[in-house]
Amino acid sequence: MTSKRPRIEGYAVVSREGMIAKSDGSFPEELKIPADQQFYQESLERASAVANGRHSAEGGPREKARKRILLTRRVQRVIVDPDNPNVVQWNPGTASFDEAWHRLGIEDGILAVVGGTDVFALFLSIGYDAFFLTRAPVSVPRGRPVFPGVGHGVAAEEPLKKHGLVLRNTRMLDPASETVVQEWGPKP
Repeated sequence: MTSKRPRIEGYAVVSREGMIAKSDGSFPEELKIPADQQFYQESLERASAVANGRHSAEGGPREKARKRILLTRRVQRVIVDPDNPNVVQWNPGTASFDEAWHRLGIEDGILAVVGGTDVFALFLSIGYDAFFLTRAPVSVPRGRPVFPGVGHGVAAEEPLKKHGLVLRNTRMLDPASETVVQEWGPKP
């Protein structure tokens, strides 16, 4: 089977400061906005597979059943997870993304990138077809940023812009909390 490159979509909800997690890596309750959770889970349902780091997971009832690329430095190349045949463990330092995608055995489709910081950054280089940045007007100071270098005056959007992505669309997810989702993508 020859697999072609999937459509790569990133999904992150960030605080005012551009943080996706507290400093200890836990997901802040302040960022759990029901309208965003619904948008996120519906988006994952459309995805053929998910990519995340060892400390990130998307939750939800189908998490264990989804095809997944787990990014980790604990393996030498690309291996099928011994505990879950739906999971391919990938070390991006020693193997290509194409190898990891091919090993999943999916012909094409959507790969949903769900974090963390280093995973989001790596896929900036591989190339996002879309990045959905949910902005919640809550504060998570001194947390873990969506991309390296975000915070301390650097907005979450800056790395997207630096990698040639442009804002395509903004829509209100939850008027009560003023939570919006921005869709970023390559220049047309």
